[in-house]
Amino acid sequence: MAQGGSGMGISSSGASVLVRQAGELIERAPGGIKLVDAVELLVAWGRANSVWPLVYATSCCAIEMMSTIAARHDLARFGYEVMRASVRQADMIILAGTINEKMAKNLVTLYEQMPAPKYIIAMGSCAISGGPFYYDSYSVIKGGDRLVPVDVYIPGCPPRPEALIQGILQLQEKIKKEGRRNPWKVRDTLKVPFEDIFSKAQAEWAEQEKRKDEELREAREQFKRDKPASTAPKSARLKKEEFPTPPRRKPAAQGISNWTLLQMIQKKFPAVEVHDHPGVSPKAVAELGPDYILDLVVPPEQYREFAEYVKNEQSLGLDMLIQLTCVDWKDSFDIVVQMLSCRDGHKLFFRSRAEKDPATGDAEIATISDLYLGAEWHEREVYDLFGVRFRNNADLRRIFLENDFPGYPLRKDYDDPTRVVKRPY
Repeated sequence: MAQGGSGMGISSSGASVLVRQAGELIERAPGGIKLVDAVELLVAWGRANSVWPLVYATSCCAIEMMSTIAARHDLARFGYEVMRASVRQADMIILAGTINEKMAKNLVTLYEQMPAPKYIIAMGSCAISGGPFYYDSYSVIKGGDRLVPVDVYIPGCPPRPEALIQGILQLQEKIKKEGRRNPWKVRDTLKVPFEDIFSKAQAEWAEQEKRKDEELREAREQFKRDKPASTAPKSARLKKEEFPTPPRRKPAAQGISNWTLLQMIQKKFPAVEVHDHPGVSPKAVAELGPDYILDLVVPPEQYREFAEYVKNEQSLGLDMLIQLTCVDWKDSFDIVVQMLSCRDGHKLFFRSRAEKDPATGDAEIATISDLYLGAEWHEREVYDLFGVRFRNNADLRRIFLENDFPGYPLRKDYDDPTRVVKRPY
C-alpha cells in the first residue's frame, strides 16, 4: 500500500523511490554494498529508537500504558515517549483495551492515514481476542488483527508496564531487521471465522485424559493387586468457625413513606398495583420496611399521564428521572422508570407493559421525553437495544450501534452467529 503525498512517493518499504534508486546505484560501485549496509543499519537503529505512538486507548489497558509512560517505568528510555495527537505525525498504534464495532471503521481510517512504515501493538486480551467479551458479545471485535495488521501481541488482562516494555523491545528488534533485503510490507488481516475455543480446549483436554488413563490402566490394576488394602489418604476437615451476626443498622427513612406514597397515588390512579404484590394494602407495604423502594405497575394507557402526574404533583415531589430502561419478557416488554425526589429524598419505580407484535417482535409506547429532557437519551437506548418505539419522540434513532446494525441485541431471541459466539457453559 503506497503512502505519502510528495512527488518522490513512498514505497511499501517506507523509503522514497529516489532514496531506493540512489542505494541501487551506490551498490554497483566498489565497496558500495558495505556502505549501503552501514547506512541502512544506522537508519534502522534510528527508526527503532524513535517510534512515535498515536494517542489512542480504549479501556483499562490504557491505565497500564499511562503507567509505563510515567516516571517510574519511564518509556522515554526507549524513544517512545513522544505521543502524537495526529496520525500524520505518528507511526505506531498501541491497541490498549477493548475495540467495539462502532469504533472499528475509525480505527481502520487512522491506520490508513498513517505514513509508512507503521506498526501496531495489541496490548491485552481484549485487543488480542476480545478478552472476556469473546462470548455472548454483539459489539466487541474478536481481536484487533481482524481490522489492522498487528506486529506484536502482549497477553494479559491487563498486562503490566513491564510486559508493554518487553513488547516494545520486541518491536524494536523487528524494525532493526527491516531493510532492502527484508522490506516492511502491509500484511493481511485475520480472516479466520469465530469458533467456540472453550469447548474445543475442553474436548482436547478430555482426549488427553482418556489417553492418560489408557496408558496407566495396567499400572493401576497392578498396584491394586499388590496393595489391595491401600486407600487414598483423606485430609482432615477443619472445623468451621462460627462468628456472631453483627446487628444491622436500621437506615433512616427519607421523605414520604411507601404506604403514604401508595395511598396518594392510588387515589388518583386506582388501577395501579404494587409489582409482585398484587392487591396488597398500604399497611402491608409499610411492613416491607424502609429498604423497599415502591415498585408500581401502571396500565400502558395511563403511562404518560402517570409520569406527568408524579412530576407535577407538588405533594409527591418526584421531580427527577434517574433511569428509564427495559425488560424483555419474551412475549412483552416492561418499560421501567425510576424517579427521585430531590427535595425529600424518597424514590419510586413504576413500570408499564408494552405488548410485542407477534409478526415483528416490536412494541410501542408513548414518549415522556417532552416531560423529562433526560428521557430522550434513555428512550433512544431502549429503542437501539430492544427495538421499542416511543410515540412522538422527536429524535428516535440509534445511539450506540451503527444505523445498519441488524436487529436489536438485548432481545432474548437475538441470534447472529456472524457476531456472537454463544457461551457453552
